[in-house]
Amino acid sequence: MKRLCVCLVVILGLAFAGQSEAAQALKKTVAVFDFQNDSGYTSYGNLGQDLSMQLSDALVQSGQFIVLSRKDLDVVMAEQDLAASDRFAKSKTAQIGKIIPAQILIKGRVTEFEEKTAGGGQGVSFKGFSIGGKKSSAHMAVIIQLVDSTTGEIIDSKRVDGEAKSGGLSIGYSGSIDINSSNFKKTPLGEAVQMVIDRAVVYVAGKAGDVPWQGKVVTVKDGLVFVNSGENAGMTQGKMLSILREGEALIDPDTGINLGSDATEIARVEIADVQEKFSKAKIVSGSAEEIKAGDLVKE
Repeated sequence: MKRLCVCLVVILGLAFAGQSEAAQALKKTVAVFDFQNDSGYTSYGNLGQDLSMQLSDALVQSGQFIVLSRKDLDVVMAEQDLAASDRFAKSKTAQIGKIIPAQILIKGRVTEFEEKTAGGGQGVSFKGFSIGGKKSSAHMAVIIQLVDSTTGEIIDSKRVDGEAKSGGLSIGYSGSIDINSSNFKKTPLGEAVQMVIDRAVVYVAGKAGDVPWQGKVVTVKDGLVFVNSGENAGMTQGKMLSILREGEALIDPDTGINLGSDATEIARVEIADVQEKFSKAKIVSGSAEEIKAGDLVKE
């Protein structure tokens, strides 16, 4: 009995330690692109776009990522271009600047999107949704790809499925679909979509954990190193980081792909003050004179 209690204590301790470590992990920046719809289901023209929006929202809600979307980036750049024209007062418009780079690009392709019904009649119908005695099953499959934003290399790829069934009194649909509507989410196909989103978040979180977090030095002032990562990225006071200087980019002579570069550690720092979008770090080893804006910061 005592051994059992000890084992339970150890297991619970490891579980809480894992949760604590996960909570302290720095958030990586990911960009979600509109999914391709190769399912053959053409009645819903915005399927790929709406699915990517749902995945973006789910990744944000998970609290593990800083999430960018292609649509948001297009809006930002369009606003910056408009601000650069002579039609707005310069002091009150968006200023042209660099877009935040993403460490990981998320792409997807919908390969299956279907619902099958059997037995019973149409039942009562209202605005495209029906309630009847038929049995139905729905299935959705999406291939998710994680891409290294620097090299363009596919980090990992996986097929994510969602399947739901209903028997007896069931809710179905006909006509146009909106996967964001509350009515659609009650259907078997809506449940299959949610299942795909939930499983995709788990998959992305698991694989993103294998990619080392990195940031950049903003500036060095009064002996402190300013890092472009703050509370929004999960930065915490006391965290130890390495400052690295990137060497020459290594370009594959056959493909022209950037293979990365050698990086040399030039200093180690400890986070002393955390703001919303940046942090200040004191130098533990190395010298302030050696550190330059744009140097890499890694855990």
